Amino acid sequence: MRSVVVAGHVCVDLIPGVPGRAATAPGELLEVGPLTLAGGGCVANTGGALAALGADVVVVADAGDDELGAVLVQLLRACGTRTDQVRLRRGRSTSYSLVFEGGGRDRSLWHHVGANAEWDGTAVDLTGARLLHVGYPSLLPALIADGGRPLEALLGRARAAGITTSLDLAVIDPASAAAREDWPALLGRVLPLVDVFSPSVEDVRTALRVEQGVELRETARMLLELGPAMVLLTAGPAGLQLSTGDAARVGTAGGLLEGRAGWSDQEHFVAPPRVDVRTTLGAGDAATGGLLFGLVEGLDPRRSLDLAARTAAARVAGAPLASALR
Repeated sequence: MRSVVVAGHVCVDLIPGVPGRAATAPGELLEVGPLTLAGGGCVANTGGALAALGADVVVVADAGDDELGAVLVQLLRACGTRTDQVRLRRGRSTSYSLVFEGGGRDRSLWHHVGANAEWDGTAVDLTGARLLHVGYPSLLPALIADGGRPLEALLGRARAAGITTSLDLAVIDPASAAAREDWPALLGRVLPLVDVFSPSVEDVRTALRVEQGVELRETARMLLELGPAMVLLTAGPAGLQLSTGDAARVGTAGGLLEGRAGWSDQEHFVAPPRVDVRTTLGAGDAATGGLLFGLVEGLDPRRSLDLAARTAAARVAGAPLASALR
């Protein structure tokens, strides 16, 4: 069984249909369209993408024992993921995001961390897993406590078991407690334990204060110097860059990369396929899912990157993610 564990941040996305003129003034009434509920966060988005492509996915996360928590479990199951390790914590609130998309603009989000606040990774059962993907540490305060020691422990436990490890970031709110973390030091500690690192350029900008406009390949190579075996850097319409480490580093990666010499010293860029943009929500997570599925299925770097781009494009277009396999 090629089990994939996707763990970390999860929420319910509440998505109202908003017109192009989404701003309001005090006392104003603005008519909106129907409300869509969807699983959100790394666990739902990347886990759902992997399941849609055909992987056997176990999701691990915390939610509240409120009504929204029950809805979240149903949404995760509808994505095809196994939810045995989703805990509904007594007296806690389920995380949610209010997602505003309209007028052809990128989305904006109002987010409530909820039960994610106490998730520290200690309860993750890795039995039978070949791949562990962890998402959005900046939205998991307990996971990055003490300079990221709990995250380091979780990744170390996976690596000791021979499991391939993967990590994704999220944009950091400058007003949040996460913004006060020493992210260069934290990432310098944990990334040597990470085989696949898949942030967006915005994630990197807010975590490492990388200036806008820096070339994708240059940024990816800078991230490789922090220790991961490979970097998938996503930049929306500007494309996707895959850069991998040398044979010595790739050779120390988890089991999925064992004997895969063709993954070392690689540099590949792909422009996103042209599609009608229906949503930008979860596109980066879908790209991560595509790349990881390529690893699980034994594809080479270029084909895995192409699958990442097609999976993200399907998400943006509102098409079934399985169509990326065609």
